[in-house]
Amino acid sequence: MDEIQSILNSMMSQATAPQTAAVAIAVIGLNIHFGFTGLLNIGQSAFMLLGAYGFAITIKEGIPAFGIDPLTGTSLVAGVLVGLALAFLFALVLGVPTLKLRGDYLAIVTISAAEILRYVGRSVGYEGLLNLTGGAQGIAGSRYRQPFSDLSPFDDSSAENTFLPFNYHDIADGAAWVRIVGWLVVIGLIVAIVQVARRRTGLDGRGRTGAIVGLSVATALGLLFLVPVTNQNTGVDGWFVTIVGWVLVVLSTVAVLLLARSPWGRALRGVREDEDAMRSLGKNVFAIKMQALVIGGLFGALGGIVYVLPATVQPDSMGRSLTFFCYTALLLGGAATIWGPILGSIIFFAGRIFIISFSNTYLDGIMSQQESSQFAYIVVGVALMLLVIFRPQGILGDKRELRFNV
Repeated sequence: MDEIQSILNSMMSQATAPQTAAVAIAVIGLNIHFGFTGLLNIGQSAFMLLGAYGFAITIKEGIPAFGIDPLTGTSLVAGVLVGLALAFLFALVLGVPTLKLRGDYLAIVTISAAEILRYVGRSVGYEGLLNLTGGAQGIAGSRYRQPFSDLSPFDDSSAENTFLPFNYHDIADGAAWVRIVGWLVVIGLIVAIVQVARRRTGLDGRGRTGAIVGLSVATALGLLFLVPVTNQNTGVDGWFVTIVGWVLVVLSTVAVLLLARSPWGRALRGVREDEDAMRSLGKNVFAIKMQALVIGGLFGALGGIVYVLPATVQPDSMGRSLTFFCYTALLLGGAATIWGPILGSIIFFAGRIFIISFSNTYLDGIMSQQESSQFAYIVVGVALMLLVIFRPQGILGDKRELRFNV
C-alpha cells in the first residue's frame, strides 16, 4: 500500500506542477488554432520560446531606452509585455504568407519556423546574440526570476508544506478503508464531470458550466485529501508559482469560454468546417484565421513564460517535442472543447509519471531509470495511436467537431 501511495504522490505532484499548468495554457492556445479554427499548427513551441526569451531577456537586461532597470518590478511587467509582443509579431510574420495554405503544407511551414527559432536561440556564432540568449546553455533562472519571487506572500523557507493540511492521515490514522471510500467518491465525481461536459444532462449552458466548476473543485479537494501535495515554500519552485500558474489556466479557460460562445467563436467553427461557405456569406476568412493565430499564439507565449519561471530558458526544452506533447494533451482531452486542454494536460503528465514510477517500483532490475523514462514515451505513443483509432474525439470531445476542412 505504501508503494502505491508513493506512486500516487508522484502523479499528484506532477499533475499540480507549474509546468503542467504552463503546458495547459499553451494547449488552450493550440485548441484555438487546431480545435476551433482547423489550423494545423505544429509550431506552438515557437510561441512559447519567444514568450520565454522576451520575458527573461527583458528582466535581466532591462530596457535602457525607456528607463527600465533590470531585475525590478517594472522590468517584470515589461518582460511579460515584451514576450507577448514578440509572439504577436511572430504570428503576423508567420501568418501573412502561410495562412492561405492548408493541411500538411501549413504544418510543414509552422514546424520549420519553430525549428529556425530554436536554432537561432542556441546559436553561438554571434557574440551579441549569445550574450542575450545564452546559446545552447540558455538563461539561468536566477538571472530573471528574482522580481517574481519578491512578490511571493510565502516565507522564503526551505521547509516543505502541505497544501491541504487536513488529509487522510487525520481519519482513522489513514486506514485503507478511508482511502478506498475516498477514491470511490473521487471517481464518482470524475464520471459526473465527464457526463456534464458531454452534455448528457438537462442543464443549460450556464448551469453546465457552474456544475463543471463545482464538481472540479470538489474533485481537486478530494484528490488533495487522498494524495497530499507538499512543496518547497519559496517563491521559486513553491506554491507561489504553482498558484499563479493554475490561476492563469483558469483565467485563460474563462476567456476562451467567452470567445467560443461569441459570434467570433461561431465564425471560427464556420472557417474550420467550410471556408468557401464562409466566403459566400461575405466573411473575411483570412482575417479570422489571422485573429485565431494571434490569440492562440499569445496563449502560447503566456504558457512559455510560466514554463520557465521554476526552471531555465533553454531552447531545446521547448522544441518540437513540446508541440507534440501539446497535441497529445489536446487530443486526449478533446479538441474544440473548453475543458479538454486542462484535462488532457493533467492526464498526459500524470500518466507519464505513473508509468515511470510503476516501472521503477515493480520492474526494478528489468529496466533502469533511464529506460523507464523512454518506456513511458513508448506507452504514451501507443496509447495516442489507440486513442486516435478508437476515440478520435478524445475524452470530452464530440465527433461532429472533427469535420475539419484541412
